[in-house]
Amino acid sequence: MPLMRKSNVGRIGHTLNTQTTRPNGRTRQKGAPERKSTDLGSPAVHDVRDAFDEFMTRFESFKQANDDRLREVERKMTADVVTVEKVDRLNAALDLQQKTVDGLTLQLHRPERGGLSTLTPASRDHKMAFDTYVRCGETGTLRTLEAKALSAQSDPDGGYLVPSETERLIDRVVSEASPIRAIAGVRQIGAASYKKPFATTGAASGWVGETEPRAQTDGPRISELEFPVMELYAMPAATSTLLDDNAVDLDQWIAEEVQTAFAEQEGAAFVSGDGVRKPRGFLSYDTIDNASWAWGKVGYIATGASGAFPASNPSDVLLDLVYAVKSGYRANAHFVMNRQTQSQIRKFKDADGYYLWQPSLVAGEAPRLMNVPIAEAEDMPDVGADAFSMAYGDFRRGYLIVDRLGIRVLRDPYSAKPYVLFYTTKRVGGGIQNFEAIKLLKFGTS
Repeated sequence: MPLMRKSNVGRIGHTLNTQTTRPNGRTRQKGAPERKSTDLGSPAVHDVRDAFDEFMTRFESFKQANDDRLREVERKMTADVVTVEKVDRLNAALDLQQKTVDGLTLQLHRPERGGLSTLTPASRDHKMAFDTYVRCGETGTLRTLEAKALSAQSDPDGGYLVPSETERLIDRVVSEASPIRAIAGVRQIGAASYKKPFATTGAASGWVGETEPRAQTDGPRISELEFPVMELYAMPAATSTLLDDNAVDLDQWIAEEVQTAFAEQEGAAFVSGDGVRKPRGFLSYDTIDNASWAWGKVGYIATGASGAFPASNPSDVLLDLVYAVKSGYRANAHFVMNRQTQSQIRKFKDADGYYLWQPSLVAGEAPRLMNVPIAEAEDMPDVGADAFSMAYGDFRRGYLIVDRLGIRVLRDPYSAKPYVLFYTTKRVGGGIQNFEAIKLLKFGTS
């Protein structure tokens, strides 16, 4: 692939991709905070460091191989098969290593729960009562506490609320593991849906002379978006031995069992959910060529090539996608794509020989494309004919996630004897709240 023609590619983000050199010889992007662990000598920290160092080593090998491929294309108009296979192999290895780094970093950043001594008296009583319910099925104390609190979320037929500390643990880890939740707007509600009014047209106005008559103007037209919450569930199973073991923190165990399932289901729904018994994903709305964009539809830019980037100057369509979004939304924008799409973009260079895709210099932070952070969502479609494989925009203002307060657990010792099932539910909804803040890249001719 030939080098890109010179442009502003690589300078779209908040700041230039400048770097500083650390005393140990490694570089760090200016303005990027360095994450520090409270225990820098722990085995988990060493594992993250080793995995990240291996990732950076593989990235350097990939760049060298891709540079060889580009030189062969410039010299012979084609690259040797062996060189192409080497680049693809290193690219795939880079993806696997990035997945390893992400997994280790997520484990490292999981919060530790405090003991009973760190809780308020009310939280401590709730935790002890919840523990008794989970272990033995005793509901009396827990029912009394929830009735005393006058909790609107309490529903003995549908389960009991988990302790607030456990709910925060689940929500925090789900936020870190769910790429769209991490960048979208989130609102907590106490009802079955959230309604957001918005003006489809502003008040009419115009210019007149000092003494000319003023015609009566129309008022603004108000419409309403509604985001209903849907029930998301997971059902971990426990043995009687686990429940009898007093050393096991059972609400911690429940949190660890359900958080991955919740994150996976949410991730898929926020991208492509149809709104039936699940949130509505941003890819499920009607799409329209951005030149004819209208409210209620998501605008897109076409690559001009079916199922591919353009053969010449492919980075131009990335610039077109970026500038399809108004400037007010670009300051906090993200690219959204999956690993397969990233593996193609990773090969692109500008006319100065700089790679458009750059890895983070700190483990756990997002890689960047043209200095804009990438949210890696595996539920985004692969590059294919007429596929919307990339999105760009300010998702915090463009996509809204609504959470109904409270995660409930219903103990079921009967359905799968000798196992005890814990039917764990939360209620969540989502949808686009601002249609001009998000744009898509369509891999098609029109």
